[in-house]
Amino acid sequence: MAVIEKPIQLETYNLLRAALSLFKKSPNELAEAELQQAKTQALNEFRIESRVLNTPEAAAVIITEQELQQAYQEIRDRYEDEAVFLGDLEKNQLSKDSLQAALHRQCRVNRVLELVAGRAPAISDADIGIYYQLHAEQFHRPERREACHIFISINPDYAENTLEAALSRAEELAEKLRKKPHKFADLALRHSECPTALQGGVLGTVPRGTLYPELDAVLFELKAGEVSAVVKSEIGFHLLLCKSIQRPETLSLAKATPKIRQLMNDRARRTCQRAWIAGLASPESGESNNER
Repeated sequence: MAVIEKPIQLETYNLLRAALSLFKKSPNELAEAELQQAKTQALNEFRIESRVLNTPEAAAVIITEQELQQAYQEIRDRYEDEAVFLGDLEKNQLSKDSLQAALHRQCRVNRVLELVAGRAPAISDADIGIYYQLHAEQFHRPERREACHIFISINPDYAENTLEAALSRAEELAEKLRKKPHKFADLALRHSECPTALQGGVLGTVPRGTLYPELDAVLFELKAGEVSAVVKSEIGFHLLLCKSIQRPETLSLAKATPKIRQLMNDRARRTCQRAWIAGLASPESGESNNER
């Protein structure tokens, strides 16, 4: 299929992209102030894309029919059926042809930027070592505990949740768990007043300082598989289960190297792209920013 770029339709697609990016809404769902913000971003993006496509690098880029259809299909697959898809296109002042034209343009821009990013300098082992030393805190994982809890609230408006009654209920559950700790999830489901009851009381794997101070102090004294005595917090009574313990760990330079290399490489590629774009000629003026 021959693709003919039509600027008005392509700007419509840019506006749709900007609206979704900024507000997760279609342009016709935006308030006036939001719409103006989306239009400004769309126009800026369209101008940058036009500069990219006016370069020698772009002249050498060819987007195959297969690539175009793949990009089109990725959008089409987000919809349950063809009618809904076409209706959404129409609602956003797009057609199948104009969408494909816009995608062809976007694919060309992306390909050019990938080519430019490939000019970024390689990341050396020395660069990685320096980053590791300067950002050591990123590679230290503190001790964490996999925790579950059963919660009984205090609410004097209800007879079963007065302080005395809530404490009695919590202590009764604690006694049961002393005999059968493996019943924790079942008892949480039946008795806990926290939404986590539906997951057997699971709080997740947490570092120090995540929970209420009273709970935090108790949790980090438990052994793996141990259930606490009743713990009182400002909102009620709790029983804690420490399912497992993940000891503190500092990632070695060797283990951290792939992550650091990827991070630094991505940063170098973005920097290279930005510098190249900043020096591009405006299609209208014919001169680059660096020549002004």
